[in-house]
Amino acid sequence: MQASDIAGVGQIHISVVDIDRAVAFYRDTLGLKFLFRVEGQPMAFFDCGGVRLYLGVPSEPRYKANSFIYYRVGDIDAAYRRLVSKGVEFLSPPRMIHRTPTSELWMTGFQDPDGNYAQIMAEKPV
Repeated sequence: MQASDIAGVGQIHISVVDIDRAVAFYRDTLGLKFLFRVEGQPMAFFDCGGVRLYLGVPSEPRYKANSFIYYRVGDIDAAYRRLVSKGVEFLSPPRMIHRTPTSELWMTGFQDPDGNYAQIMAEKPV
């Protein structure tokens, strides 16, 4: 196996239709740390656990909502309740997806205002 020059994920792009609405959702609803906007451009950047999220309005209609991001949380039940209280509509309550001898993987999904799918996920010790 050959070594890779890739050291990790530095930034993930999420296509949005309305940058102001998207900033409000990712900052105020999801609680992500807002970093900056690019003046004169429909772009905004957030920090998500050391990975930068880049929200941007696509220049062409063919680049529509198509992201699917899994956000790791410490307590999925508490995160679920908090997001529901802020108006997030989940597809289902958190559910166990997989069990190993030492942990359970729990997930539940939702869509952002632009139709991008997302999940919150947590591993619970057994």
